[in-house]
Amino acid sequence: MSAIRLLVLGAVRQHGRAHGYQVRNDLEYWGAHEWSNAKPGSIYHALKQMAKQGLLHAHEIAPSTVGGPPRTEYEITEKGTAEYLSLLRESLLAHDQKPDVLSAALGFMVDLDREEVLGLLQQRVRTLKQWRAAVTDHYTPEDGTAELGHIGEIMNFWLHSADAGAEWTQGLVERIRGGAYTFAGEGEPFVGVLTEGQENPYATGQRHPEDTH
Repeated sequence: MSAIRLLVLGAVRQHGRAHGYQVRNDLEYWGAHEWSNAKPGSIYHALKQMAKQGLLHAHEIAPSTVGGPPRTEYEITEKGTAEYLSLLRESLLAHDQKPDVLSAALGFMVDLDREEVLGLLQQRVRTLKQWRAAVTDHYTPEDGTAELGHIGEIMNFWLHSADAGAEWTQGLVERIRGGAYTFAGEGEPFVGVLTEGQENPYATGQRHPEDTH
């Protein structure tokens, strides 16, 4: 799974309607260009592609009175919302994705209700433990790597990754169960997007040909 679809759909959904540069600005504000494939070209391509797929509706906005080219504003469709929520749930649950997929899901997890997120994360812990058990069916860490040589370090890495992933996830479960954060249906959500014209202190400042589209 690629994180870019989840990131772009989520960013558009938070705004209601947003043009491409707003989406890019939000993702740079979150640092997504550092930890995912959310580069300007990928963002603009994803917007156009998902509009073709019916996940987003493209509104062409007339040029402003001071001039400049028309911009396209995107709005998530009912089909897009279903896709977004499906990607979000899958990304919280799956243990075998790249870190950027889980990172994107954490940024949007409050769009689900608290109990559902707890259930997904608890299933994630169980899956990580099952994966660890499958590794130890073929490799006993207590015996060291003598039998497998340096190849055994691969299994060591898998086991440590599973243990760390399960420990971190269980910690998140406890924080959420303890009342952390505002989830869907619980009141005013945390606002994690920039308003129109608000300066982005984390912007790369690199121009892209489609920034004005």
